Amino acid sequence: MRLFHELLGPVELPDRLERIVSLAPNVTDALFALGVGERLLGRSAFCHRPAEVLSLPVLASYTKTRTELLRSLKPDLVLLSTGVQREQAFRLKEEGFPVYALPLPLSPYGILENLSTLGHLLDLEERATALAHELALRYAALKDRFALSVYFEMDLGGPITVGRGSYIAQALLHLGLKPIFLDVPQAYFAPDLEEVRRRAPDLFLYEPKPWGKNPLEKAQALARERGFDFPVVATDGDELAHYGPMFFSFLEKLAERVAETLGQG
Repeated sequence: MRLFHELLGPVELPDRLERIVSLAPNVTDALFALGVGERLLGRSAFCHRPAEVLSLPVLASYTKTRTELLRSLKPDLVLLSTGVQREQAFRLKEEGFPVYALPLPLSPYGILENLSTLGHLLDLEERATALAHELALRYAALKDRFALSVYFEMDLGGPITVGRGSYIAQALLHLGLKPIFLDVPQAYFAPDLEEVRRRAPDLFLYEPKPWGKNPLEKAQALARERGFDFPVVATDGDELAHYGPMFFSFLEKLAERVAETLGQG
């Protein structure tokens, strides 16, 4: 199979891709959603969904790879994302690995496009098309569920919020949760908390690090410390930051939590 990748240039892969390594959580999620999780030989340290992947060997972080272990598995395909994994993808290709990098989506529709790409690579066109259609319908059903302004923050070792150019901002806007920094021409950045108070959003939406306990209590404590006088909703961690097919389930869960917080549930 000969392909041209916009980032990696010419790519040559086996026609039948049976031995796959995924070094990105969104890709791992997509492979299981497409019903080919059994083809996975290894994962990244951040691939923890679904639970079946936890028994697979850890081959990489987002930027570093255990190259010799990866080589010993003799993969037909090594899948990554672009963004922070850009240099890692280049490096693995230079070392002779069969690499393909899926792009970081600019909107939730990019998640569906990545499903289509995997369907093409893995000879699963019909399955990928059906899944993308189902997810698109579920996403459409969330349109304009609310009419609120929202300050979104995720904990990435410090507070990070979203402006223009982020799939997270696009998804929130789709739900009718307009991010207060949508006028900032930067996808992800550290917010000015005084400016958050000045803009007075209708809702504080907080995404903690994964595996934390009591995320809502943590979010409420942060709001009190900062003098935020608006309702608080929290995800369970690594949900809006996750851009695999599960993202749409996480959006549905978020809509339910917002509705409950506002007394609309």
